[in-house]
Amino acid sequence: MAESSFAEFDFTSADLARLRFAFSPASEAVASLRVLQDPDRQALHLPWIRAVRPRLAGLDLRLLFALVPLGPYFVDFLTPPPTSPLPDIEAELELVAAADLDEAVSEVARVPGADTPVVRDFLVDPAAGVARAAAELRLYWDTAVERFWPQIRGLFESEVLRRSRQLTRDGAGAMFNDLHPNITWNEGRLRVRTRAWQRRGPLGGDGMILIPSVFHWPDTTVMAEPYQPNLVYPVPGVGTVWSHGVVPTADALDALIGRTRARILVSLADTATTSILARRLSMAPGAVSQHLKVLRESGLVTHRRSGREVFYERSQLGDTLCAAS
Repeated sequence: MAESSFAEFDFTSADLARLRFAFSPASEAVASLRVLQDPDRQALHLPWIRAVRPRLAGLDLRLLFALVPLGPYFVDFLTPPPTSPLPDIEAELELVAAADLDEAVSEVARVPGADTPVVRDFLVDPAAGVARAAAELRLYWDTAVERFWPQIRGLFESEVLRRSRQLTRDGAGAMFNDLHPNITWNEGRLRVRTRAWQRRGPLGGDGMILIPSVFHWPDTTVMAEPYQPNLVYPVPGVGTVWSHGVVPTADALDALIGRTRARILVSLADTATTSILARRLSMAPGAVSQHLKVLRESGLVTHRRSGREVFYERSQLGDTLCAAS
């Protein structure tokens, strides 16, 4: 990656009003393809790599890997900007299958090493090529990503909640400057270090989607025209995602309140809902809810309601107890 490669976006008040968080199953699947191609650089994801490689044996994913090479550029139509904060893979696959054919051809023609039989076939019949790419992405999702999605999604939900509160409390500048070392904000201008291209100019009034990622670690990436501008950044806590359900607790805390409640209390370092905690700890939501009730009645946990959701966090007493343990 060249040191001078940056994308710069000038924000207006309209852009700030349209700033939102979302996460993308399709984007995660596509990013994970690159992880498989460079396992030495992605030691953090070795537990996942070891788990999925045998499952991929015999699958025909040639087009998908050709469109998502290891270099700095890969096609954008496979990662459509999320249209809602909590999109599912079905909705995103529909967007992939409905990709603009002219734009898809333009992107595929720019892929390094495009002069291969599978890519040439795509360029000859782009409608069939887009359909095949969507089908391969579906097959790959079902095989390599779907079983891990609950713990990945739980990490994203916690991140979006935390960043949304930070944005409201501290403003866009403080939030952007805290996202990642590649990202800086100065007087209305967002600057992002990139691997593939340079850009400088106004955002255009469409706002921006901020997308946390597990598989993009340790890099950041941006997408802009002709798509809804978005910024993908590594979610904090990536190292915990493959230790799903494993929350270290101290023996003293276990003895005081019980191991299960200790795990829940330690997990509430970040605000979370019952469903987020259930996914994070591989527990039934009903069981989590019962333990939260006891922790709340004991003064170790507080809660607040926002719309239909109830958010829990440690009280000052709970923080003190965890720190002392």
